[in-house]
Amino acid sequence: MTTLAGLTVDRVETYAVALPTIRSFGVSGGAVAVAGTPSIRVLAKVSADGITGWGEATPIPAWTYETAESIVTTIDRYLAPAILGRPAWDLDGVTTAFDRAINRGFTIGAPLAKAAVDIALHDLLGRALGVSVGVLWGQRRRDTVDLGWIVAGQSAAEVADAVAEGRALGYRAFKVKIGLHTEAEDAAVVRAVRDAAGDAALWVDANQAYTGDAALRMARRLADLDVTAFEQPLPANDVAGLRRLRAASPVPVALDESLRHPGDLATFVKLDAVDVAIAKVQRSGGLTLSRRLCALAEDAGVRLMGSGLTDSDLGLAASLHLFAAYGIDTPVDLNGRQFLTSSYATGETVRIHDGVATVPTGPGLGVDVDESVVRELAVDVLARP
Repeated sequence: MTTLAGLTVDRVETYAVALPTIRSFGVSGGAVAVAGTPSIRVLAKVSADGITGWGEATPIPAWTYETAESIVTTIDRYLAPAILGRPAWDLDGVTTAFDRAINRGFTIGAPLAKAAVDIALHDLLGRALGVSVGVLWGQRRRDTVDLGWIVAGQSAAEVADAVAEGRALGYRAFKVKIGLHTEAEDAAVVRAVRDAAGDAALWVDANQAYTGDAALRMARRLADLDVTAFEQPLPANDVAGLRRLRAASPVPVALDESLRHPGDLATFVKLDAVDVAIAKVQRSGGLTLSRRLCALAEDAGVRLMGSGLTDSDLGLAASLHLFAAYGIDTPVDLNGRQFLTSSYATGETVRIHDGVATVPTGPGLGVDVDESVVRELAVDVLARP
């Protein structure tokens, strides 16, 4: 019988892979994906006594400070040496070792890089026991997770086609990126989506784009459009502003970028400054801290929603396991399949049908990686241009 007690981390490898981009995608901070230009994802492979696990980091400089180059060097030069020789099962100890190697400072400290290794360790542990991550945790409340179709960057005159594409694929929920235009234009885009989407679930995400006054004006516009949540309207560290907005907004305020660590959620709960907490695996440094954040939200009576970072299939699967574990029953933003192709995944990976993702049940994350394809797709992001 396989046991975890003797598994010791003996190797950590990184691969920056260039994945085919299906379509362009932008947020208020800039471009996330550009059609015709490969999307770079950093895959981490962790080995322990002949067993391997894979994780993913999604560098999006338009969203946060980590780049493909910084993720590779952070893992290779700081995180990997910190955990070599450590028990693979000691996820809490790994988190502490990570914080000693790259301290939190005023943020969580390289969360995307830490997430890639943490996810890979979960995958490794599940594979060592022959069980899925949900079974490893002893926690899976759902077998499927509803997804939202993303509308981003288009003008009000253009969104009907984007909504129609999502509806044709069976999606029954839509998330709109705002903060890319003027307030009036943003409101017109959301109204156009509502008109095209009928009574489908609809929420918006500003990615920190607004000032306090502008956010309140937008919230009042959104209230007439049956919007279920106003995600991250203000800068992540504007705790006082978010508290004032939450008190005055007719639409529930959801926090994403503000919740880098479970301690951040504790602060917002204490200040009565949050309606909805967004669970996002990579933002919070992986599954270990994300579980703590979700448990805290549950215990504090804060509604949970889910989101991702335009992940390929490894990140997608990790998020599905987390959201299923905590029974998130509202549509989530896991949009990787809408914007890129996970060329490295083999066999039957994550299944999505009619806008609904089935939580994988195979060992670990449930995503089989073809390492030969990973090596073919790998690029040297540290090479001088």
